[in-house]
Amino acid sequence: MTIAGAPSAWPIAALDSAGRRFGDVIAVDGVTLNVRPGSLLGVIGPSGAGKTTAVRLLNGSLRPTSGSARVFGRDPTALPAGARRRLGSMPQQVSLYDDLTVSENLDFVASLFGMHLFSRRRRIREMLDWLKLADVRSRRASALSGGMQRRVQLGCALVHRPDLVFLDEPTAGIDPLLRQTIWRELRSLRDGGTAMVVTTQYLPEAEECDEVALIASGRLVALAAPEALRQLAFGGELLDVETEGLVDARAIATDPIIHAVRQLGPRALVVTVSDAASATPTVLASIEAAGGAVTSIEVLRPSFDEVFARLVERMTDPSGSDSTEHAA
Repeated sequence: MTIAGAPSAWPIAALDSAGRRFGDVIAVDGVTLNVRPGSLLGVIGPSGAGKTTAVRLLNGSLRPTSGSARVFGRDPTALPAGARRRLGSMPQQVSLYDDLTVSENLDFVASLFGMHLFSRRRRIREMLDWLKLADVRSRRASALSGGMQRRVQLGCALVHRPDLVFLDEPTAGIDPLLRQTIWRELRSLRDGGTAMVVTTQYLPEAEECDEVALIASGRLVALAAPEALRQLAFGGELLDVETEGLVDARAIATDPIIHAVRQLGPRALVVTVSDAASATPTVLASIEAAGGAVTSIEVLRPSFDEVFARLVERMTDPSGSDSTEHAA
């Protein structure tokens, strides 16, 4: 699958059947994924799912106990200094210098990556404006709120304009409006060629990514573009149908264009089709042929909480099905 904005097909980072054990605990279990240049990969899942461990395998802070990890075609635990300068990383835990101000923290990190004085100053001004931190630039990190510290940490990961960035829960503890701003800027960086791996337990943030890796219990549940994940979870696109009177789902489930019909109530159906736009007239005709009359029909877009729950359910019980759902 070609990801939007990717200038090349080769992976800039990859896990190949990678696993990681901590004693008897399996934190990551045989995960395979590719990160392409100029792409934004979201690693989504609940707390404790294995997201952070997977990212630490990619950025070289952990070695896999099985399988392999590659960054820029190399073992990430043994990257030369030049390749290291092309990386940016934001850990889940805040790791700022408490006695330094906001500006000084950014300046120190930029200098470590070899940025010259004038370019550092210009870049730090840009980061302060973007992260809404200009008013507290002279405040020590120890005196910042938790949300402000997360924003400084994000700035430290991006200040040197890396080619590949690992962001572990970058929007945790940040208010919803600023969260939207951060995602808008991350997409802008992606469009400029920066590859990003972003973990989050806010499942709706999957919509912001080019591809999404859903992880549960250390295993990769699914990997696809957001809309493709919806179709994978539910077997196609969904139509939410209401009728004037009672309609039996079994009466319309025989049409080949209809994959499945779920009866939510006497007058409420959810119809699964390959393409909602082209299938709508057929669904209407099938219901009318069964003696019903449609009062409303619209495309149903399940939330990513529902998508994730459905895919995890399939992983744990592949043969399970809803007794009220009728396949065509």
